[in-house]
Amino acid sequence: MRQHFEWSERYRPSTIDECVLPDRLKNTFNNFIAQGEIPNLLLLGPHGIGKTTTAKAMLESLKKNYLTIPASLKGDMDTLRNEIMGFASTVSFLPGRKYVILDEADFLGWKTQPALRNFMQDFSKNCGFILTANYKNKIMPELRSRCAEVDFTLTKKEGVGLAKQFLDRLTNILDQEKVTYDKKALVEIIIKYFPDWRRILNESQYLAAQCQGKIDSTSLVILKNWNIESLIKDMKTRNFPAIRKWASGNVSNDAQAIFREFYDQSSTYFDESFIPSLVLIVNKYQELSLRVIDPEINLASFLVEVMIDAVWKQ
Repeated sequence: MRQHFEWSERYRPSTIDECVLPDRLKNTFNNFIAQGEIPNLLLLGPHGIGKTTTAKAMLESLKKNYLTIPASLKGDMDTLRNEIMGFASTVSFLPGRKYVILDEADFLGWKTQPALRNFMQDFSKNCGFILTANYKNKIMPELRSRCAEVDFTLTKKEGVGLAKQFLDRLTNILDQEKVTYDKKALVEIIIKYFPDWRRILNESQYLAAQCQGKIDSTSLVILKNWNIESLIKDMKTRNFPAIRKWASGNVSNDAQAIFREFYDQSSTYFDESFIPSLVLIVNKYQELSLRVIDPEINLASFLVEVMIDAVWKQ
């Protein structure tokens, strides 16, 4: 496992039992493994919860030949025609069907999805498909009807139990990486990013690197190195150069967290009459941030639109 630099890859589970999932999901996936074949699946749920890891764990347990394609990067018609069609149309050297994992399938355009639907039908005897998606409504009904849907969304009770499991997993990883830690700090990291297991590992690795192999309460200051209070002052005075500079300096931070901060702090800075409009603006740029070419321009555009339309609290 040491060949991977990122902990999220280095410690990726290789079996379903190793995955941090509720028992209902583990039972479902283990039943597929016991049957020896996996139907076409649509795995739904939030970022980083383990959808792709689960797909790979099932296929590796069954020793299946599979191809993984990130639809957010290669979701155009040429990819479907060349990579998927070329892979799906040939016979597997391993027993049974081969599989295509189409990661983030909700990035596929409405013109591309019908082509994928046809491929799933034409090559069904030779190739199965496992799609992962964050947003069910972005997958056309005709494509969903060809898949068994599995929802990774957790209940509150499941979330509490899995958070405890992941704390144990995280401490084990930190022990192997020889990182010293305060468990209270780890709990804060898990609470902040739950249920995005990948983000939790990535942030823990980042903190360990920045803080000389130690994660404690002092380290957590790094997790949020931006503040919107000074930004709000510049927005009130329409100081665009300062706003643009802020966007440039904070583009590497979690854009969704920044949007969420505006939403959570809306009643602190904005007049009640503007808050409904702010909600719509936040929602628009949250969605755009998932597919824009330049995140800095998207963040700056969000700030400018809020600045122009805002009704500030007196």
